[in-house]
Amino acid sequence: MRGAQVCITRGGLLSAAGSELRRCRGVKAAYSAGQLSVAQKRVLDSAAGPKVRWVESENAIEEMRAVKDAGEIGLMRDAARLISEVFEELLGFIRPGVLENDLAAEAEYRMRRKGASAAAFETIVASGVRGAWPHARPSSKPLCKNELVVLDAGAILRGYCSDMTRTVHLGRASQRVRRWYRAVVEAQEAARDAVCAGARAGQVDAAARRVLGRFGLGKRFTHSTGHGLGLEVHEMPRLGRGQKTLLKAGNVITLEPGVYVEGVGGIRVEDDVLVLAHGAETLTTATRDFLEL
Repeated sequence: MRGAQVCITRGGLLSAAGSELRRCRGVKAAYSAGQLSVAQKRVLDSAAGPKVRWVESENAIEEMRAVKDAGEIGLMRDAARLISEVFEELLGFIRPGVLENDLAAEAEYRMRRKGASAAAFETIVASGVRGAWPHARPSSKPLCKNELVVLDAGAILRGYCSDMTRTVHLGRASQRVRRWYRAVVEAQEAARDAVCAGARAGQVDAAARRVLGRFGLGKRFTHSTGHGLGLEVHEMPRLGRGQKTLLKAGNVITLEPGVYVEGVGGIRVEDDVLVLAHGAETLTTATRDFLEL
């Protein structure tokens, strides 16, 4: 394999990459068709010239990116620490009367103050019955006493993303809600225990589902257990039902089981996890205790 250092002057990244390939004379180059538009491929073809042999590989680049090196892991630890600190600081801001939009804005403001270049995605704040929607956008709804609040936020720090969810309750929670929360935390712990290099992504998902099933909540979990994380907030691998992808040391993934009950609300707990040769390391550090504010 021959590496190339590309210096961008005029024409953009694709033109520069194509020009470098042209100088390699007859090189074979792989590209991911799902990541390039027709117009972008034309730019590459024009800059590289006719002697480059293109090989279409659906996930070649994504598979390489999925395994982080030591430098990338250090950056992702920092991004995970940043979003954990933001959540801890927000606890004093989460109270009845605060608008979901204002809580989301406060979260993103604090990310920036700590050095983030941007939020990794639109911050999710879903309170009360809106929490039953796994990816609800924040609204003008005020937080109310005696309801759950789901906060899902991530930051981009020096190019790398974090992604963390915590759920709190305003006021004293019922035994039913406490039981749901315990089920979600135990499901996440089971998923984490299943993580190691060589484990199948679907096995990790199944471990979380088994726990929720024992609590009678299996049908309340409506999405996959997690996904890869890195330069983008959703990368390979996907941790869903039946996924046969083998985890590799250096993968950074999310573990985010949840329970969603129409007319009541939702509970999700999500952490960023580094896959190790034997086991896993949780990168996000915010408490997972059930908080009644």
